Amino acid sequence: MNVVRWGMIGCGSVAERKSGPAFYKAPGSALVAVMGRRREAVADYAARHGIARVYTDVDALINDPEVDAVYIATPPDSHRAYALQVAAAGKHCCVEKPMSLSAGQSREMQQVFADAGLHLFVSYYRRSLPRFQQVRQWLEEGRIGEVRHLTWTLTKAPSEADQEGRANWRTDPAIAGGGYFADLASHGLDLFQYLLGDIDEVSGLTARQAGLYAAEDAVSACWRFACGALGMGCWNFVADRREDRVELIGSKGRISFSVFDEHPVQLEADESLSLHIAHHEHIQWHHVLGMNAHIRGETQHPAVAAQALKTDWVMDQILKRH
Repeated sequence: MNVVRWGMIGCGSVAERKSGPAFYKAPGSALVAVMGRRREAVADYAARHGIARVYTDVDALINDPEVDAVYIATPPDSHRAYALQVAAAGKHCCVEKPMSLSAGQSREMQQVFADAGLHLFVSYYRRSLPRFQQVRQWLEEGRIGEVRHLTWTLTKAPSEADQEGRANWRTDPAIAGGGYFADLASHGLDLFQYLLGDIDEVSGLTARQAGLYAAEDAVSACWRFACGALGMGCWNFVADRREDRVELIGSKGRISFSVFDEHPVQLEADESLSLHIAHHEHIQWHHVLGMNAHIRGETQHPAVAAQALKTDWVMDQILKRH
């Protein structure tokens, strides 16, 4: 197919700028239908983004004959059910991250699509971002020698909404599978396995230090990559300030970068480099291009369900999810 025609379930904040526009602006891609529970909201989104068809019924969008693939832009608790409906309709699918509420659910999703000969992607779009392609290139070139250790510190202060106890699906474990850790750390844990290979051993501790919501607000973990490098992470969402720093320690140098912030990507080895590599206006742009090329059989996109399943397993171990 020259143009992959997407339907989108959900039109919340993530679809406003990060992902939605990429599906209809990227070459070889079209966003032909959108679904939301509230007709007024979904009609407004469709009008502002020039989307032809509006649905309030999931089945109607999934079974629309003009839709080739479905993007599920909803909280994790609905990913499994919607994805299985998409597979039953014989269509390709992309779900937002994390893939589901647990590795068990994700494994079922991945197997159903594989058995049907369909593609299931997960929105771990950092695998496709130019800044992390640069990090991967440095590693492949051996610029820092053998990787010995990775550390990631991600902290932020509680928001006003957190402090006031307002409803937030991201801090409701029944909806999100955890708290901000599940929502945010999943991106980094997936990226690290893209850069360094699989994590095959991991343990973690969690706490509710401020008790502002039902989910954990502090997490620490350590792990081993199959390549022999070690890793550790500190995630605290009730800290004094925001910090997002990753350091890769090698036998001949170091690489540092941020997972979320646009700080320079830095190399300290035989030479010192500090590169500012900006994100695209629509951060899922490269991800969408990659999925469409994969569906057309042109390339292999890295953000597929089989890879995302590994990240769910790591988070299961850290959060002790069953």
